[in-house]
Amino acid sequence: MTTGTGTSGGAGRPLATEPITISFAGFNRAWAAWIGHRLNLRGYQVSFQRWDPPVTESLETSFADLVLAPGKVLLILSDWYFQLGPRTVPEWNTALRNVVPPHRARFAAVSVASGALPTATTALAPSELTGIGEREAERRVLLALGLPTDRLPARVNATPGPRYPLDTPEVWGAVPRRNTRFTGRETLLNEAYHYLSEAGEGAGVLTLNGMSGVGKTQLAAEYVYRFGSEYDVVWWISAENRGTYRRGLAELSTALGLRTGDEYGERLRAALDALRRGDPYAKWLIVVDGADEPEEVWDLLPTGPGHVLISSRNTDWSQHNSRLLDVPVYARDESVAFIRRRAPRLDEAEADRLAEALGDMPLVLDQAAGWLNDSDISIEQYIALLEEGGDTSVVKVSADFPAAFQTAWSILLNRLRDTVPESIDLLRLCTYFAPGLIPVWFLRDLPAKGVPEQLVGLLNDPLRWNRAVNQLRQYSVVRLESHEGATEDAQSGESLYLHRMVHQIVHSDISAEEGVGLADTVRRALALADPGRPTDTRNWPRYAEIVPHLKYADVLHSTDADVQRLVLNCLRYMYLSGEYDAGRTFGQRALETWREVLGAEHPRVWDVTHHYANVLRTLGEYGPTERIERPAVEFLRRTKGEEDLDHLRAAGGLAADLRGLGRFEEAKELSVWLADTYRELVGPEDSRYLSAQNNVAASLRLLGDYEGALAIDRRILEDRRRLLARRHPWTLFSEISYATDLRLLGRNEEACSNLEMSVRENQLVMGSDHPQTLRAEFGLAMGRYRQGQRQEAGIALASVVERCERVIGGRHPTTLLFLASLSSFLREHGDIDEARRTGERVDLSYRRTLGDAHPYTAGVRGNLALILRNLGEREQALEMSEEALVTMERAVGAWHPWSLGCAVNTAAIRNVLGDVESAERLTAKTAVQAAESLGRTHPLTLSARIAHAADLRALRKREAADKEESAALDDLAQTLGPQHVHTVSARSRQRPFWDFEPQTT
Repeated sequence: MTTGTGTSGGAGRPLATEPITISFAGFNRAWAAWIGHRLNLRGYQVSFQRWDPPVTESLETSFADLVLAPGKVLLILSDWYFQLGPRTVPEWNTALRNVVPPHRARFAAVSVASGALPTATTALAPSELTGIGEREAERRVLLALGLPTDRLPARVNATPGPRYPLDTPEVWGAVPRRNTRFTGRETLLNEAYHYLSEAGEGAGVLTLNGMSGVGKTQLAAEYVYRFGSEYDVVWWISAENRGTYRRGLAELSTALGLRTGDEYGERLRAALDALRRGDPYAKWLIVVDGADEPEEVWDLLPTGPGHVLISSRNTDWSQHNSRLLDVPVYARDESVAFIRRRAPRLDEAEADRLAEALGDMPLVLDQAAGWLNDSDISIEQYIALLEEGGDTSVVKVSADFPAAFQTAWSILLNRLRDTVPESIDLLRLCTYFAPGLIPVWFLRDLPAKGVPEQLVGLLNDPLRWNRAVNQLRQYSVVRLESHEGATEDAQSGESLYLHRMVHQIVHSDISAEEGVGLADTVRRALALADPGRPTDTRNWPRYAEIVPHLKYADVLHSTDADVQRLVLNCLRYMYLSGEYDAGRTFGQRALETWREVLGAEHPRVWDVTHHYANVLRTLGEYGPTERIERPAVEFLRRTKGEEDLDHLRAAGGLAADLRGLGRFEEAKELSVWLADTYRELVGPEDSRYLSAQNNVAASLRLLGDYEGALAIDRRILEDRRRLLARRHPWTLFSEISYATDLRLLGRNEEACSNLEMSVRENQLVMGSDHPQTLRAEFGLAMGRYRQGQRQEAGIALASVVERCERVIGGRHPTTLLFLASLSSFLREHGDIDEARRTGERVDLSYRRTLGDAHPYTAGVRGNLALILRNLGEREQALEMSEEALVTMERAVGAWHPWSLGCAVNTAAIRNVLGDVESAERLTAKTAVQAAESLGRTHPLTLSARIAHAADLRALRKREAADKEESAALDDLAQTLGPQHVHTVSARSRQRPFWDFEPQTT
């Protein structure tokens, strides 16, 4: 029995002289907290005693100890109050009859029980609190205690406190049914509660950590039911993988009543944003169940004023702003209490022997005790079976589990086979889905043809199905998970929860021959559930539900066309939704397996090669991608001809590889040919032609032909808006490309105007952390920076970089692109040392992945040279800048904007080091080349002209310098405005510089 005391007399009311002790079972903590608060407001001193009598002490002695408490003792009677121990009804009646009458004035009682109470409780005359409102419940509590029932003043009554227990949280979703056999764990529950309630905003993240079968999920569920009344939102999310976790978050937006469209990303973003702001609810609890791979979901954990409770086997959560709370096996007294509640026919000594034999592991105790309670076998016989190894003819479980576990499972499954054989069939079928949540409703519409004989009746007969499910539930083998609006029929839209340990044990027993039919059944069910359009973001939740099961159903070894189509659609979904690491792993396995199963030249192999290459390319692995794309292009051209659509698709991928490798001219020539060919074959409005044109524009942009890229991107954007929809992902992609062209041409105001709307649309459709959304936000930040909005741009850049690193990693090409620009920003407006660290990090990454001769490597080394100049390391800066200039000119030509920018920077460092004549020659040449290739008013041309004027003045050619400077200043004022930061800077004769910005390929 544990004791806690509260002594305040709320809102300044005088403290009553007689204290009140509330005795309650841990399950009813919410009632105790609410009653205690209402009494506190009236000035009464309240203490709490959690009723948990030790099994070694007689019930009468434990109950009599309550009389030792000062003042009145208020008993909160419930089913759990009488079940703790456990004690029989006759024991309770005896204790009540012997203790209550002599001390009747000391006791008061209220009842929140759902079942019948022991008959002797009539001596307590408990007041019934269930099914009534808060005001009436308070009145009955006061009457039971013999206290005045006058109303509290409005100002006192308005004091915040615990929610009335019968008032559920405003939003409540996907929480498992309460385990009425939950036992013990009081210390863990209290520790979890105190940590979360005392955590500051943003720090309320707690991970229940422990091995499989130890009861982490049950502990999390009990926490929800015990403390959930203190929250306005309680939302349970399965996190077996990233996809199901994202789906759970997206579904929360609807429950919160947020105004969003149907787009998956929009709902996901809205939910996270609402939780972060605490609007409409600040008191929220998100339970993240089964998060065994922190790297898959940690970046999507909610932040804000609420709490996050995680269950996981993985201790790595300690590295992600979460405190770990270790969940061990049961203490022996907890095991004994649990077994006796699960199997009342066993006495204390028998329960102790069973707990010893099964190592106090909650999951196995639950199943073994449930079986024993329905069996006439003695505990001695059962223990003997465990010690001897038992009959393992039904199941040969994994060697990962102790022998006692293996035998316990053999006994249980033999029982299931003998009583309801369909339950074994269902259980084995479930192991060809992933462990955790199993969407058995996928099986609902599966045609009987091809289904193994023993499953046909099960799948087509609701009565047999429900009998099998109920039998598995009875022995705690599975748990039935309800979805919104689902009925009790497991085939009507519910999922079964199969524990990972149970999954492994059962699966290891299935023969290879039997497994073929079971796997094929699940594969066909998954293929039937395929929505068929991975490009539609509204289908992403369904794909997120399907993807975890691909591995377990062994879809890659199927020769069924529908299953193979499912594989390709899922791989494309991973690419489009930003699940790049998962896509790389799955794509590699698919390519290797299909080459082996189908043959290296099978059409499906070329399909998977294309989708896998898309994922690799997105990750910046251009070399490996070219090595798998080029053979595909050559084979398809040789066997199908140049105008075959499969060959054209592969050639488009190869052109993208060439862009990534810095071979821009080759890429452009190939892309132009592809666009022309597509136009002839499929017409100018086909999506393949528009994509080919998009790639031509990308090549022109990389070659420095920004006007040419802009003209094409404008036409593509208009066509996609007309042919698709404004919010289609490809339309939004075109908006980013078009705005990028505008910005590179110096038309920053137009670029920002276009991107402001595009950022919002991408956030709604793709999600706030999708790479495409981040690119839109980056473009807007850079445009504002070029407009002189430095503070706003700096905040936005830092945010984009942080989220990008968190979502897709620090080495991803998009992350490196953002980091390169952040480093340049920090050089001028932030921490110069941090700018150097960031610049060196990007430089090292590019040299490792792209090589020293790549233009991106040259560009970021040029940026790094400017940092060294500012740090005073001028000789090293000049050497690095000269090297960058030579490398860049070799890579893209002397007239490319990147080469011209490197020349502007190199001339500046030459000037600083006193080599003014060579600086002037370089800026003179650069100004002429920039004017011819970009136009006389382009920002880079103006920078070169201002720099040339500075070099002329350093050579004492003042007349020429003034003339050059005056003309450049006039063009600056006319182009950017007289008060623009660049105009003001040039007018004050600050030497201009140029920042290299890598482009997406």
